[in-house]
Amino acid sequence: MELKNFVSGKIILNESVHRLEQNGAVFNIHYWGAMPNHYNTLRHKHSFFEVCYVVEGEGSYIDGNDIYPLQKNTMFLSRPDVSHQIKSESGLFLLVVAFELMESESSDQWISNIESAKQCPRVILEAEEETVPVLLWKALLIQAAKPDQGFVKEGLKHLAANLIFSILYSFVPISQGEKRQDLPAPASQLLKQVIVYIRDNLSGSLKLKDVAGHFHISSRHLSRLFVSEAGVSYSDFIQNERIKKAATLLKTTDLSTHEIAEKTGYSSVHYFTRVFTSIMRDPPGRFRSLYTNLKTQEFTDY
Repeated sequence: MELKNFVSGKIILNESVHRLEQNGAVFNIHYWGAMPNHYNTLRHKHSFFEVCYVVEGEGSYIDGNDIYPLQKNTMFLSRPDVSHQIKSESGLFLLVVAFELMESESSDQWISNIESAKQCPRVILEAEEETVPVLLWKALLIQAAKPDQGFVKEGLKHLAANLIFSILYSFVPISQGEKRQDLPAPASQLLKQVIVYIRDNLSGSLKLKDVAGHFHISSRHLSRLFVSEAGVSYSDFIQNERIKKAATLLKTTDLSTHEIAEKTGYSSVHYFTRVFTSIMRDPPGRFRSLYTNLKTQEFTDY
């Protein structure tokens, strides 16, 4: 009877629980799932988080290049933009929820928490039936399956929000201080997020106003953060990061100078060569030849 309730409950949740607002976080729920006979999927990616819990059955989960066994009480996390696949010959009964944080409506602290979750190395855990996420998930589906839903929809949303929080806390441990989601993130934490974003997007233009807009702050505020906390101007930081990455690519890959220029955000190979030479004291070709027979060296980060 419980498994039937799960299937009925997910229908109601898909009809009524699409947006969750609590403790400074706003989540968009893409879908709820309760699938009694889940077999193989194609390898694919999402632009959002998807969490699955195995109620019954056995199989395997492929995350990037890693393979994990699935069995009863296994919970696994599919992160945004990470290729993954579920396999099962006998079939799995899965509970599923897919969600993403609405960053423009959420606190800086929650944006930071979600960034940590995206980088989380732990994507699978054994969640016994008595653990908080599992109890909340089952209670949510059973409650949603009740016929008299008119007066409990807000209660469903609170349960659903607590479920999402408990899942994230299970995969990404957060300190007690960080759990005070009504507090804004310290400036240093914001700068850390910006630096991670820059390093992940060096092939783009990374204009000050565009990056500031991405983090919902003014260009002046972002510029001041770099000067006061990193001790360098925004433009100099970008240039240094581009050259650091270019130097690493020259030493560790066979990419052409033109390809490296593109990967580090230079539209002209001639301009890239001029900037690289002025900073590294050698043109790209000579720099590469100097390190051909040496081990890869690390450059000091800010």
